[in-house]
Amino acid sequence: MLPFFAVLSVLEPPAASIHSRAEGGVMEVMLWLKLGIETLGAIIIAVGVISAGWLLVKSFAKRDAANFTAIRLTLARYLALALEFQLGADILSTAIAPSWEQIGQLGAIAVIRTALNYFLSREMKEEQEELNPEKKIVDRADT
Repeated sequence: MLPFFAVLSVLEPPAASIHSRAEGGVMEVMLWLKLGIETLGAIIIAVGVISAGWLLVKSFAKRDAANFTAIRLTLARYLALALEFQLGADILSTAIAPSWEQIGQLGAIAVIRTALNYFLSREMKEEQEELNPEKKIVDRADT
C-alpha cells in the first residue's frame, strides 16, 4: 500500500506549483490584454491622424482656412478616446506590477494621461462653443 501513496504523491503537484502556474497564466493573459488595449489606442490615434489629415488636405484644396478649428476638434476627439484606452491599459498594468516602483511609475503615467485628457476635453468643449455661437443664444433663450 505504501508504494501506491508514493506514486500518488509524485503524480499530484504540490499546491504551491499549481498556484504559481495559475498566477503565471493570469499574468500572461493580462499582458496580452494590456497589449491589445494599447494597440487599439494606437490604432485610434492613427485613424484620427489620417482623418484629420484628410480633412486638412480637403481644406487646403478648397482654400478654406476657417475650417482648421473643426479639423482640430476631429483630431482631439480621436486623441481623447485613445487616451482613455491607454489609461485603461495602465490601470490593467497595476494588477500585474510586481514592485512598488513599477506601481508608482504606472500611477505617474496614469495621472499625466488623465490630466492630458482633462485639458483636451476642456479645450474641445471651448472650441465647440466657439464653433457654435448660435447655440449659446438658443440656450439663453430657453432658460
